[in-house]
Amino acid sequence: MSKIVAVHSYKGGTGKTIMSVNLAATFAKQGKKVALFDLDFRAPSLFAILRCEKIQVWLNDYLNNNCDIDKILIDLSSRISGKGKLYVGLANPSIDAMRDISTKDRRWEMRALGHLLSLKNKLFDEQKFDYIIFDTSPGLQYSSMNAIVTADFVVVTTTGDCSDVNGTKRMISEFYKMFEKKTGIVINKILDDVARSNNAEYAKKIKETYNVPLLGVVPCFCEILKAEGKYLFPQDKSDHPFTNLLYEMADKIEKSNIN
Repeated sequence: MSKIVAVHSYKGGTGKTIMSVNLAATFAKQGKKVALFDLDFRAPSLFAILRCEKIQVWLNDYLNNNCDIDKILIDLSSRISGKGKLYVGLANPSIDAMRDISTKDRRWEMRALGHLLSLKNKLFDEQKFDYIIFDTSPGLQYSSMNAIVTADFVVVTTTGDCSDVNGTKRMISEFYKMFEKKTGIVINKILDDVARSNNAEYAKKIKETYNVPLLGVVPCFCEILKAEGKYLFPQDKSDHPFTNLLYEMADKIEKSNIN
């Protein structure tokens, strides 16, 4: 029942990274063993959001075949109460590392894909992880395409912005369908009155627009903006409506029952 979940978007600014972090925290809060990886190599942010300092080995090093995956995993389980486990693998935020990634050729990307695929054996079979969550680069960079190819389930975050809607539709129809990935879409940063209309008719409209099931509708909560990524909502804000939505989405992903 273990799953790799890629959280992806057509463009930046959709709340993709906050969704990745909090979905990982939600599964950990439910008692799962979870690994969260930052695959947004051109704009790494998890190291800052999770306030991780003095990192010596990065996910870049694993993909460059310079170390084993165990060397880059950071145990953040102390931030989650209960029996769950949360680990992260971080992308190197230095300018040199970001410049280095931008020079990689297709052969390197194919080898990197092999390293991502090997995580199923290393983390699921050997270390008994339940979930791997990929926070991907927006758009169709090689790293995001590798994440989607590797994933068992893709969470697409989008907004009501017309360019985002059109781009997301094209991305799903022209790329996702090629790999027949099980996918759910999250409509994020929606005005509250629109979010309250989240019913069967609205879900049908979304499915007709994107041709994938609706995973959730997230209002534009001021608390999420004010938090600036400092909170793990399932742990730090357990009574918040966003936390309730996260549990609902996690349940649908686990059961893969959004038809």
